[in-house]
Amino acid sequence: MNSVMRKAANLAVVTGTVAAAAVAGAPAANAEPVQHGCAYPYVCFYVNRAAYNAGNPAAKFQVITSGFQGVTAREGYIVLNTRNDDVAYLRSNAGSLCVEPNTTTVMSPGLTINGVRISSASTC
Repeated sequence: MNSVMRKAANLAVVTGTVAAAAVAGAPAANAEPVQHGCAYPYVCFYVNRAAYNAGNPAAKFQVITSGFQGVTAREGYIVLNTRNDDVAYLRSNAGSLCVEPNTTTVMSPGLTINGVRISSASTC
C-alpha cells in the first residue's frame, strides 16, 4: 500500500511539473494580434477616432447569440470586428447593419447604434 501511495504522489508531482513547464515555456500558438485594443475574437465599439487610435474600446462582445445584446445607444461609433469567420449585425435607428469579419466600420453621423448580434455566418 505504501508503494502505491508513493507512486501516486510521484505521478502527481511529475504531471504538475510538466503542466507548469508547458504553460510557462510554450510560446502562444497562432496568437492573433490585438488591433486597437481589441483582441480576437471580439467585436469592439469605440466612441470616437481618438479612442480607436488609443486602443480604448467602450465595449467588447464575444458571444454568438440568436438575439441582439444591448449596446449603450450612441451616434458615431467605430466598430471593429476581429473575428475571422463571423459577421456582426448592428441594430440602429435606421435598421440592421452588418459588419464583415476582420473589418472596421465608422458609423455615419445621425446613425445611432444600440445593439449587436454576432452570427456564425461568414458573410452578410
